[in-house]
Amino acid sequence: MGGAEEVMEEDENRWPPWLKPLLREKFFKQCSLHADSHKSECNMYCLDCMDGALCSLCLNHHKSHHAVQIRRSSYHDVIRVSEIQKVLNITGVQTYIINSARVVFLNERPQPRPGKGVTNMCEVCDRSLLDSFRFCSLGCKIAGTSKLFKKKPKRSSMTTSDESQSATSSNSNSNSNSKKKARKLHQQQQLKMEEGNVDQSFTPSTPPPTSSNYKPTHRRKGIPHRAPFGGSIIQY
Repeated sequence: MGGAEEVMEEDENRWPPWLKPLLREKFFKQCSLHADSHKSECNMYCLDCMDGALCSLCLNHHKSHHAVQIRRSSYHDVIRVSEIQKVLNITGVQTYIINSARVVFLNERPQPRPGKGVTNMCEVCDRSLLDSFRFCSLGCKIAGTSKLFKKKPKRSSMTTSDESQSATSSNSNSNSNSKKKARKLHQQQQLKMEEGNVDQSFTPSTPPPTSSNYKPTHRRKGIPHRAPFGGSIIQY
């Protein structure tokens, strides 16, 4: 038990006391002290006081302190490299250029699935990285460099591709079996219909007319035609 506590204390002493509170803080909320001002958005942090997110008006009480500004990119908090590298070693953390400024992300941004051809990923959250980096954020560096951190086996894009191919093969086999069953059922139905037609062909048909049941039809006499009178004179 004592060994684990010593390791935890050693991890705590590796980092500045303001770093973990900074990563846990919620920024871009409205300042409760200056809610009526249009500059009430809390996007500043005092590294000396560590008393939460501050708005620009709150900085009037921290003029002689070291404060940093937090920015946003795709709903994630970032800080400029030019500000953070003065007070913290960010070696191994991937940097990004956003709005012409180089920044680092404060906390992890896990990806559900790595992209094709990815050869390097964050050692903590598996986010795809450039080959020269180990972590995607400051939070991941803190977690990944701790002696208590257990490194997960990397899930390469080849593994993901194999899993997707296996799932595709399974689906195709299932579809093939379904088609075979449907084809067999259709053939059975056709066979039953053909058997029914054969039975019907043996049903005796109406016999042809014979002399016993043949009744001659009588033709109707036509209207008689008489010779016209005066057609000829008979002399005696």
